[in-house]
Amino acid sequence: MSEWIWAALAGLAAGGALLVGAIVAWVVEVPRAVVAATLAFGSGVLISALAFDLVLEAQEEGGFWPTVVGFGLGAILYVVANHQLDRFDQRNRRGSGEDPGTGTGIAVGALLDGIPESAVLGLSMLGGSGVSVPVLAAIVISNVPEGLSSTAALKASGRTARQTMVLWSGIALACTLASLGGFLLLADVSGAVLAGITSFAAGAMLAMISDTMIPEAFRTEQRLTGLLATLGFLLSFALHQVA
Repeated sequence: MSEWIWAALAGLAAGGALLVGAIVAWVVEVPRAVVAATLAFGSGVLISALAFDLVLEAQEEGGFWPTVVGFGLGAILYVVANHQLDRFDQRNRRGSGEDPGTGTGIAVGALLDGIPESAVLGLSMLGGSGVSVPVLAAIVISNVPEGLSSTAALKASGRTARQTMVLWSGIALACTLASLGGFLLLADVSGAVLAGITSFAAGAMLAMISDTMIPEAFRTEQRLTGLLATLGFLLSFALHQVA
């Protein structure tokens, strides 16, 4: 099978994990405690992935400043986008005392970090080395609870099944195209550009985790949030070490 097909399949696996989580949350009445637990666990997985597989590799590839700038821009763009969602989605605003509105926020975060991180998957295949297993595994493991928790919140806020599935299908398609684009289009770009793209994904991830995933997990499952996040971090770290 051609390498470009493998690149597209890697992006599809990453984005498709979001859709899988969304489908599960829509067809099954998932208890809020389970949603909170998956959010906490997924947060730990993502933190480990962005620290060991994205930021460090970006710094090694392109240096300190491209990594810092990309990381900052990713975080800023996510925070601005989420703030605008709060302004326009008055039914379900964070901090309103009701459901904190993390559903759309997590979806935005999944899109903002999913595109560059999927491009990183495609980039990892350049030179015939194959897809980066730790990065792919961490993305898939964390994307399932992202899709699950976000869809549970979207469903509770009155979104229809069609709206929700179109949203996640679009994000999955964007991840597929981003991985393919990373493989086909970014082979000759400089290390600084690659570092910026990679760290942009990491910055958006960390902002999304801090602003939406961990607060929502702690709101429902205060006693186990820290432990579950730690376990997720350790699992992702172990994958990084053995792969």
